[in-house]
Amino acid sequence: MRIARYTKEDQLHFGVVEGAEGEETITELLGDPFYRGIERSNTSYPLQDVRLLSPIIPRSKIIGAARNWHDHATELGNSTPTSPQFFLKPNTSVIGPSDPITLPEWSEDVSYEGELAIIIGRIAKSVTPERVRDVIFGYTVANDLTARDVQQTDLQWARAKGFDGSCPLGPWIETDLDPDALSIKTWIDGDLKQDGTTSDMIFSATELVCAASEMFTLLPGDVILSGTPEGVGTLHEGNEIEIEVEGIGSLINIVRR
Repeated sequence: MRIARYTKEDQLHFGVVEGAEGEETITELLGDPFYRGIERSNTSYPLQDVRLLSPIIPRSKIIGAARNWHDHATELGNSTPTSPQFFLKPNTSVIGPSDPITLPEWSEDVSYEGELAIIIGRIAKSVTPERVRDVIFGYTVANDLTARDVQQTDLQWARAKGFDGSCPLGPWIETDLDPDALSIKTWIDGDLKQDGTTSDMIFSATELVCAASEMFTLLPGDVILSGTPEGVGTLHEGNEIEIEVEGIGSLINIVRR
């Protein structure tokens, strides 16, 4: 099931997206599905008649997994971790599909990172592998934008990873998905730059949720970014970036300075 967040006539709603590509409709949900469950209304629209937003604005936190692909760590000259390593992004970093990515004036090297994002559906602490499926609401596409020049000079990653608009999410949350062998591809202006599969991640989605829940209490709507394959590069004004995760869809944004 595809759960989207959207506006129609200046009103904010969640909805269920259904139908074949190009013929999708969206049915309004009654309330917030993270707290009320999925309860459909009788109101539906063609998907093209609404404005899709980021499918979630985390009330609590975005947790990023650092260097979770061998090849990506290698391309940046880093060693791979022996246990999951995390950083945090603020919820002000989130933008949605078709929203412009605005490059910060203090960086000349903002890099894209196409990723699978895990969306938490219930309060969870110290989750065992057997319980992980019960605490995941679904999955979406993410772009973990990173100011590489600042990342190399600052002592912490807060500025490099957490600037406004540094976490595009979308286009919706897919609730029925096996995350262990999904293709992730990134195109810049139509040129394929990243082509990987989640089976190559060092730590699986299950392992990331377990490890993150040992460090932090996970709350409904929290997002865990699972890391990116090799092929990252610098964005420039006017670039169109498309990230596709198999079984979910594509997240497309235009870059602005």
